[in-house]
Amino acid sequence: MKTSNRFILYIILVVGFLGSCSDYLDEDSRSELTTESFFNTDNEAMLAVNGLYRLLHTKALYKDVGLDKFYLHGADEVAANRNEDGIVHNYTWNETAPFIYDTYKDLYTVARNCALFIDAIDGNEKLSVSVRDQALGEALFIRALTYYHLTNIWGDVPYFRSLPTTDELATITRTDKQVIRDEMKVDLAKAFELLPTVYNGANLGRATKWAAATLKAKFHMMDEEWQQMRDECLKVINGGDHSLLNDYAAVFDQSDPTDQYNAEIVFAVDFTGRDAVISDMKSTRVNHYTPRIIKDEPADKSQLNAFKAALAERNENMRGYGKAVPLPEIADQSNWEDGDLRYDVAITQEYLGFALKFPYYQKMWNLDQIYSPRSNSPNNYVVFRLADVYLMAAEAENELDGPANAYQYVNEVRKRAFDPEKPWSGMTQGEFRLKLRDERKFELCGEGGRRMDLVRWGILVETVKTTVHRSFNNPQDNIEEKHNLYPIPEEEILLNSHLLDTDPTNNGWR
Repeated sequence: MKTSNRFILYIILVVGFLGSCSDYLDEDSRSELTTESFFNTDNEAMLAVNGLYRLLHTKALYKDVGLDKFYLHGADEVAANRNEDGIVHNYTWNETAPFIYDTYKDLYTVARNCALFIDAIDGNEKLSVSVRDQALGEALFIRALTYYHLTNIWGDVPYFRSLPTTDELATITRTDKQVIRDEMKVDLAKAFELLPTVYNGANLGRATKWAAATLKAKFHMMDEEWQQMRDECLKVINGGDHSLLNDYAAVFDQSDPTDQYNAEIVFAVDFTGRDAVISDMKSTRVNHYTPRIIKDEPADKSQLNAFKAALAERNENMRGYGKAVPLPEIADQSNWEDGDLRYDVAITQEYLGFALKFPYYQKMWNLDQIYSPRSNSPNNYVVFRLADVYLMAAEAENELDGPANAYQYVNEVRKRAFDPEKPWSGMTQGEFRLKLRDERKFELCGEGGRRMDLVRWGILVETVKTTVHRSFNNPQDNIEEKHNLYPIPEEEILLNSHLLDTDPTNNGWR
């Protein structure tokens, strides 16, 4: 979705008004606002929804590796190639960690705005039915996405469906995560009915009914509700608007900033707006995957100039941060199934014939210097893609009835990974379960979900303890069961001690 001057002005007046304060509990609230004058026209309602998408573009969420620090880093796939971000990779964070507070704060900025706009849109007779339905469906989806992250990261959290008053915010307690998730599932079922199946042109990047079904499946997955999870996955698989690409590399090809969507992408946070006026509408996340030639030049330094020249001929450079690279075990091709074509697409330790010091997730990098300069990339953050949905369907089917009907889903994903094909068969339910965990690791490596998979399977601690890490990281010495959940930030507890009413230990951190 592209931005506009009018959109920016609207964000400053409405969304900016709600998100301008530094602390969640200091935010302007319902007692200072009225929705009576909101959204007199269709255009105003859609501008407000655009504002909700805009709020996803912060560094603590999707612009950078904000959410990746909770969903990907600190597991068995990704770490830095030098001694940085140690608080994340070494599990030395606590209630005062800035990255925890930043993501918590930004998620609640989205939640507050969603609450306000949903109340203003739902039942608003000033809007046309089609626009009202779409706007409401999108707002419900974004709110559900927000509480998906909140309940995954913190478990029980403060919860509201309408914008709270100042007094309510000052005494709000934590709500059981199951209550929140159950209500989000209901909201997503409603969003599915309201949202369109496809968009095109400037509207690519908006939530469709298939995005709503995928997110609902994710909620069911976290709750081990296998029947509902499978049903939602099959809606997407059989919906007809998404399909698996034949070429694994093409899934990640975002070299053309005007054409970054493909049939496999179910939902992405869009950073493609070439006419963006606000600088932070561009992404910095890709820079973590892109090598930094100063630190990662070829081992033979005499070839450095030749390497730079070869890159320049392609209008490329390695000016990234280089801080999201494969851990040694997944970088070792011998740990992948023999003949897996995904390895050479996903991981490399050389480029243009020149050796690099570290392995990299080349499927996630962008070396282009015309459209993707350092810290200003148009690369979208792909949140859901269809291969993940197929693997989710396989997992749900296996947990329900064993592998007999689950093979079809995982084998569909594996078709492009092997030539000749290597379909699965002849496994027990337990064997399939363990093999699928590895299949998710290799198919989705580096994409932002591995750590949460390990959490939901109950194997985060044992996996981290048995994974080979780099010499400057020692998570295996520090990780404990309490690290499955994060503490509510200390700043919030100092403002509202009632956040400890239902759990004085703050998820085991006190």
